[in-house]
Amino acid sequence: MDILDSVLSRLTASRTFRKLWRRFPKGSIQTRMRYGIASRPHYLYCVYSAASLARDLGLEAISVLEFGVAGGNGLVALEEICSEVGGHFGIRIDVVGFDSGEGMPGPRDYRDVAHAWSAGDFAINVEALRSRISGRTELVLGDVAETASAWAQSRCVAPIGFASFDLDYYTSTRMAFSVFDAGSDKTRLPRVYCYFDDIMWPEYACHNPYLGELCAIREFNEEHDFRKICPIHMLRHMRMDKAPWHEQIYVMHDFRHPLYTRNIARAWERQLPLL
Repeated sequence: MDILDSVLSRLTASRTFRKLWRRFPKGSIQTRMRYGIASRPHYLYCVYSAASLARDLGLEAISVLEFGVAGGNGLVALEEICSEVGGHFGIRIDVVGFDSGEGMPGPRDYRDVAHAWSAGDFAINVEALRSRISGRTELVLGDVAETASAWAQSRCVAPIGFASFDLDYYTSTRMAFSVFDAGSDKTRLPRVYCYFDDIMWPEYACHNPYLGELCAIREFNEEHDFRKICPIHMLRHMRMDKAPWHEQIYVMHDFRHPLYTRNIARAWERQLPLL
């Protein structure tokens, strides 16, 4: 840890300093990413990581997806983050939001955590949201069972680098995973960063691998031999800002992706000099 990191580590231990830094986001995007300085630090971390991977693989563009737009604040924040990160890496980042447009559907069974959510929750004001986002951000409305796979398969899209899942239900999340079923080398990076919003709140939901998003992840892994959705092991301990959202970050590994084994290590990571 250098002197700057030592100073920033002490300063960012203060909630007041972090709040002030978020209000006046000075410093490089890389530094702010490392210290979680953003309105949605989990979005910044995942978009930055995906863009860095795409750059290292020689790609010119990626897509980032938000499943479950609701009020739209997340999509607005995601668009702003992608604009800055894309400029930093010199790549295009396409933003796509998926939502029913009518709030949540009715739960199908206990796996949809019906004791916490119900039909009509988190309705979206489509017109208000369209007035806040740019024409570059795509808003896909409809049943995710139809829109997710259709979006990935019916057109030429930039490879998916990040997907946020905030659909609450097990059923909706499982259906959204269909974006990972299209041809791997064209529609996604070999490792797709994922954020799962509904695996830790509310407390009375009692999230576990047999209902909700955790159940969807478990079943996806059981059904696929060479594609797995896994948390980043010990991410919290590799970050300058230790926060609960670190446990909500996963990666969809496509082990048969033609670029999966492409070495992206930096030169300084390949040698340990004798001191």
